[in-house]
Amino acid sequence: MSIQLMMNSTGEKMLASTLITNSSAARVLGDASSQHSSPFSNSTDISNATLLRSGNTSITGDRLFLNTAAAQGLSGIFVWSALLLTCHQIYMHLRYYSIPNEQRYIIRILFIVPIYAFDSWLSLLFISNDQYYVYFDSVRDCYEAFVIYNFLSLSFEYLGGESAIMSEIRGKPIQSSCLYGTCCLGGISYSIGFLRFCKQATLQFCVIKPIMAVITIILQAFGKYHDGDFNVNGGFLYISIIYNFSVSLSLYSLFLFYFATSDLLRPFEPVLKFLTIKSVIFLSFWQGMLLAILERCGVIPEALLIDGHEVGAGTVAAGWQNFIICIEMFFAAIALRHAFTYNVYQEKKNEISGNNAPMQNISSGLKETMNPNDMVQDAIHNFSPAYQQYTQQSTQDVTAPSQNGRPGQHRTGHKTKRPKKNDRLVLITSDDEQ
Repeated sequence: MSIQLMMNSTGEKMLASTLITNSSAARVLGDASSQHSSPFSNSTDISNATLLRSGNTSITGDRLFLNTAAAQGLSGIFVWSALLLTCHQIYMHLRYYSIPNEQRYIIRILFIVPIYAFDSWLSLLFISNDQYYVYFDSVRDCYEAFVIYNFLSLSFEYLGGESAIMSEIRGKPIQSSCLYGTCCLGGISYSIGFLRFCKQATLQFCVIKPIMAVITIILQAFGKYHDGDFNVNGGFLYISIIYNFSVSLSLYSLFLFYFATSDLLRPFEPVLKFLTIKSVIFLSFWQGMLLAILERCGVIPEALLIDGHEVGAGTVAAGWQNFIICIEMFFAAIALRHAFTYNVYQEKKNEISGNNAPMQNISSGLKETMNPNDMVQDAIHNFSPAYQQYTQQSTQDVTAPSQNGRPGQHRTGHKTKRPKKNDRLVLITSDDEQ
């Protein structure tokens, strides 16, 4: 009687475990090969075996493309090309570090390419090693929250701070539009509370995402988390729901802010910046979700063994996600290179001094960029009960936009000011005290 290689998911997991712990399983499968096609023969060494489950729940021993030298080499070419492009751009911003309060946020945003690309490549290289990709991806996902916050902060800095923005939009009615997601905001006017909501919505993602990453790692350690496993008894479903709500709220607040200040931001060409960041963060999330669903539906084969190592559900989908991200980051690096050009700052630096910045100045600029103290202070400021009494304004020399999108006259609010070396904090009365 032929041995049928058709079994449920529990039986498949038992088979995978048996193949790892007892080589006799390979012989059993090999003995049946005369009556049914089997992935292994008597002489097969299961230490390098790959066991896949296709959509019809049949077991095959096909080679997994993601674990081949071709896949790792191809993805590596795109990753290192993206790293070279972005690291050069970061270096040029540090070299011409002429407007720190803008370039600090720009450099932080640019770091998303090296972190995403290299992290995804490492996850692909270690795809068969005890699901290390979950830990790598947790680091990558935490940084994306940081990027959303920095993009909003950069937009605030472009426009001169909260008070300068409020002087332009205060009291104006919010246009109701289903297309732009403001259909429920008709009849409401812009106020300082609107800006506070935008900041809080981005900052909440900076808090929730690391918490979700820690919970993911804990659940992974106890075998309760598998990518693409929507079982109510696992953690993937609930973490995905919370994460999706949080990132959607964060990006929605960015969109609302752009909707309110699009005319003011036009000289800074925000569309390419916004679309690039939104694509990297939001679309990559749904890309991963789609791949997880495809594996769950059997379109993408599920791996039980990769090179003799037992792996969990969702490993192949996560592998394809990492492989695609490695390629996408090369194009993201090109887009960000055009979106956040250093040419404007180079011209301003040359006006100040004809000499290039020494390495020690580049190093100090990098340290300032990586210091998250401003985000911590901003979170305290925006979530503090005292916020309803005061708003924050940066009184550094703010660059007024010109028609061609390059820096023009220095100003603070509506007054022309001489350049200052340091920033100071001014407290101005909010709407509630008027």
